Amino acid sequence: RSYQSQKRFIVRQVLLTTPVIDPNMRHEVYRTHFPLNFRSYYRGGRLNAQVPLDLPFHDEAGRVVRLGDYFGARPVILTLNYFECPNLCTLVLSGLGDGLGSIALRMGQEFEVVSVSIDPREQPDLAAAKKATYLEHYGRPGDAAGWHFLTGEQGPITQLAQAVGFRYAYDAQQNQFAHPAGIMILTPQGKIARYFYGIEFAPRDLRLGLVEASAGQIGTPIDQV
Repeated sequence: RSYQSQKRFIVRQVLLTTPVIDPNMRHEVYRTHFPLNFRSYYRGGRLNAQVPLDLPFHDEAGRVVRLGDYFGARPVILTLNYFECPNLCTLVLSGLGDGLGSIALRMGQEFEVVSVSIDPREQPDLAAAKKATYLEHYGRPGDAAGWHFLTGEQGPITQLAQAVGFRYAYDAQQNQFAHPAGIMILTPQGKIARYFYGIEFAPRDLRLGLVEASAGQIGTPIDQV
């Protein structure tokens, strides 16, 4: 199934389902008839929060890394997904690749992308395979060093998810995670500058978010889209 047909199918089925993000956010949550899925309306987030840069993970080559290895010089787009996700994660990462492929800024030169699996069972070989898939979709093979696919143990995953206000639930019966759809842009110092919700990301918004984050500018709740 092509990306576009898969996108239409999933959107029709789950209507951009998003579970609870954070108890401190102002939001209204509506339970749908899909198990463990919610349709949420939320504002704000944990803007200006510092993510813990000392958290250990493995990169797609199996090397032990720290989250902070990807910060310091450039802004970072952070996504929390799981790589065997049959639905939403594919749309988020493909939509991100589409948006980034339409801006002049280059991954690995002017910004980094870090995609962290929320499933501690996933391993670097799967991360490497998914990286290859999404880089092909992105269409700029020369930028491969700028998109990082990380796996890790439950402790660091939980700490990172809590730091950015990302809440998710595991459905053992379905062997799937219910989780939000969206991405975050962080400053080079690791502070949350912007949230973008959904599965499509306008190139103009991505570019502006990256430029502002590179200068240390933090968005406001009204900026979140």
